[in-house]
Amino acid sequence: MARDVAVTFACVGLGLAFGALVLLRRGSEPAQQYMAGYLIELSLSVDNVFVFALVFRQFDVSPGDQRRLLLWGIAGAIVFRSALLISGLKAIAHFAWLVPVFGALILATGIRLAAARPGRLPVDPSGRAFRFITRHAPAGLAALLVLETADLVFALDSLPAVIAVTHDAFVAVASNLFAILGLRSLFFVVSGAMRDLRYLHAGLAAVLSFVGVKMLAELWYRIPTGASLAAIAGILALSIGASLAARKAGGA
Repeated sequence: MARDVAVTFACVGLGLAFGALVLLRRGSEPAQQYMAGYLIELSLSVDNVFVFALVFRQFDVSPGDQRRLLLWGIAGAIVFRSALLISGLKAIAHFAWLVPVFGALILATGIRLAAARPGRLPVDPSGRAFRFITRHAPAGLAALLVLETADLVFALDSLPAVIAVTHDAFVAVASNLFAILGLRSLFFVVSGAMRDLRYLHAGLAAVLSFVGVKMLAELWYRIPTGASLAAIAGILALSIGASLAARKAGGA
């Protein structure tokens, strides 16, 4: 556990250090865009921990195999998410009308997330294809398939949120990469403490809803990146602070 905590802090430190490098090399606007995208993806990565824990429990994956599967899962996520981000940005560059469409989709995702039970699998492992894999493949391979499919579904929901704060492919891919880089260690650090973060799920729903409204509002008014960054950071800080306060009150 101590090693996982150290790796998690190191990865967060690298992400913040890269943001400082962007500030020095490219200026405040790209740096603010990077930090907004980084916070969105980092917070949604924490929410993914719920799903990872559920998948491992459902397939009865041993702790040792969990680390190996997470490594492969994160490698696949980096490839798939980067490809989706680049494709989405190219599409927006040619079809500007996609911005409010993405905004509506993200707003719907935020509302759906607010109503959903935390940790609900976005794919159905009892479906015919998953049942076939489960019967003819080791549990580890079946778990990896569900992990990658679930992450792809999450990406289709969350990556447009990053596009909402930046249209710079380099900044978008970098924020996503640094956010999920330490996800394997983060899983083992926070998976046992997720019940204490009872309001984080609501905070993530609020972040996505805000981003969706931001994209829809661009038809009439472009919200400054600094204001978006402050709103996202404020929502996350409020949800985490409320969770810790509720935990303290419950333990008193």
